[in-house]
Amino acid sequence: MNFELKKLIYVLEQRFKTNIITTDWQTMPLQGGTVGNVYLVTGIAETEDGDKLPYRLVLKIQKKWDRYGDPGSWRREYDLYSSDLGETFSQALRWPTCYHAEFNTEGNEYQLWLEYIDGVTGLDLTSDMYENAALALGRFQGKLYAEQPAVLQKLTNLSHADLMKNRYMRYRSWPVVYDYIRTKDCELPGHLRQMLIDIDEQSDEIFSRIEQLPLVLCHRDFWITNLIYADGSFALIDWDSAGWGYLGEDLASLIADEADIDRMVEHYQRCIPAYYKGFSEYADVSQIADHCVYEFILLIFGYRFVEGYLRTEAGDGKTKHVHTLQKIYEMKYDR
Repeated sequence: MNFELKKLIYVLEQRFKTNIITTDWQTMPLQGGTVGNVYLVTGIAETEDGDKLPYRLVLKIQKKWDRYGDPGSWRREYDLYSSDLGETFSQALRWPTCYHAEFNTEGNEYQLWLEYIDGVTGLDLTSDMYENAALALGRFQGKLYAEQPAVLQKLTNLSHADLMKNRYMRYRSWPVVYDYIRTKDCELPGHLRQMLIDIDEQSDEIFSRIEQLPLVLCHRDFWITNLIYADGSFALIDWDSAGWGYLGEDLASLIADEADIDRMVEHYQRCIPAYYKGFSEYADVSQIADHCVYEFILLIFGYRFVEGYLRTEAGDGKTKHVHTLQKIYEMKYDR
């Protein structure tokens, strides 16, 4: 991993708010997204006074790529970090501090030098943490919805409100998954097949209800590996999918996207009230009789789990997808 020493020193000066005269460094790839390269940069920086400052930074290098229905997503995180959106966060929910953002127009690439946060993430998150994350998300979205800060009008590169619907319609038009659950050769349990068929048959009415919900700024990738819990608060990473969505939409990812399957029903029951509690601290949502989170989960992930089932060899992988669909079924039918 190569970069200029001069640039690293500049980043470290932003990090430590003091003059740095030299530093060593080591780099190690981190597990990032499928379309970006993420590195941990570590070393010891030396100040003018001779102080030795150990450091850890995250360097994210993102090249241009195309996401279906969302062409601006590849550079969105750079655009957001270059805006004033960071001023809208609270201590309870924020993104990692960005010490330097750099865009290479010729190479269609950008770099973000970010704060490294060492905390609890992924399947290590507890049920209490899930609930607190939902509460913090509700407060964040509720505050923005109620106050409508000027920065929201200045964000020109956000995903559109119909993105979730368009992705669902694309999946539904794919015969590989659509036809499969309707054939006699389908090996999924009958009640799970019917659950998916029902959501298709009711989709027009469901989207009509969803589109009556408040429009809020969504992260749209609010799943457990993008949440880092440390020092009593959450940091939220990977903002390339962010945009306008509907109240409760982000909960679908928190509850169902590669989460703890055995606790999905518990998280569904705990996170929705917590989320609405946080949102209602800023805006009245008492008139909303149906939160639609169950529908969000099926619309966003239902066919994705069928695809995963079909692509996975027989064994634990297939069982996992069936188990996940079963837990979604239990959210509604086994109360």
